Amino acid sequence: MGNLCCCVQVDQSTVAIREQFGKFDSVLEPGCHCMPWFLGKRVAGHLTLRLQQLDVRCETKTKDNVFVNVVASIQYRALSGKANDAFYKLSNTRSQIQAYVFDVIRASVPKLILDDAFEQKDEIAKAVEEELEKAMSAYGFEIVQTLIVDIEPDEHVKRAMNEINAAARLRVAANEKAEAEKIVQIKRAEGEAEAKYLSGLGIARQRQAIVDGLRDSVLGFSVNVPGTTAKDVMDMVLITQYFDTMKEIGASSKASSVPARCATSPRRSATASCRAPPSPTTSRWFWSSFSHKEGAY
Repeated sequence: MGNLCCCVQVDQSTVAIREQFGKFDSVLEPGCHCMPWFLGKRVAGHLTLRLQQLDVRCETKTKDNVFVNVVASIQYRALSGKANDAFYKLSNTRSQIQAYVFDVIRASVPKLILDDAFEQKDEIAKAVEEELEKAMSAYGFEIVQTLIVDIEPDEHVKRAMNEINAAARLRVAANEKAEAEKIVQIKRAEGEAEAKYLSGLGIARQRQAIVDGLRDSVLGFSVNVPGTTAKDVMDMVLITQYFDTMKEIGASSKASSVPARCATSPRRSATASCRAPPSPTTSRWFWSSFSHKEGAY
């Protein structure tokens, strides 16, 4: 109907290419245009000015001989001022862009090892964009944005990388655990040393208190009982402790005692007998009796 009325409609964000007798005539902007077909004018085609995206998957090899798939997204659009170049100079715009992307990626990624390729995605994208901009501007296209959206190594390589990462983390965890156990042992040893020090300090104070008490008792007894000497008081204390010890032994069900004569001569006192070491005969009798009792247990 438009051809019969010699009018054509061009949609928004689109331009039409008008020819006259097969030769480029003009670019028609959006709106209604007169198209006198009887004068040899016709619409050769339409060209969209909208932003388009092309996803390119390129397989290449890194410097450390790892094959990866690099996925790039190219956002481009045709320039209205160069619509005739965009329409006539390229027959397949997407294939042309894909070829340039392959060329730049396969020239850039083999210079990098795998870890650097992940880290320098922006540099790769910038190199692709600069090359495309320089090449496609001559054909009436503008490269708006270039993105490296993904770098996919082989599945076995990804599994190996994950295992390396897991092993490194396990090693760090083992070091931290060993360090924690070391700190616990050090703190336990410090606590035991402090406890032994305080225990020794308490024993020393206890003995000091006993010595002070004995000294006060000797002095008090010497004052209250005239004619006694410090030696007499100490002998009495020794005899008292001896009988206290025998009492404790008798109170224990598992303890055993060996009777021995305390005085072997009339001139030898009981305290002297307690202080003196046992004779060889007494020692042999004591150890034989003790061994016999141990065997009975």
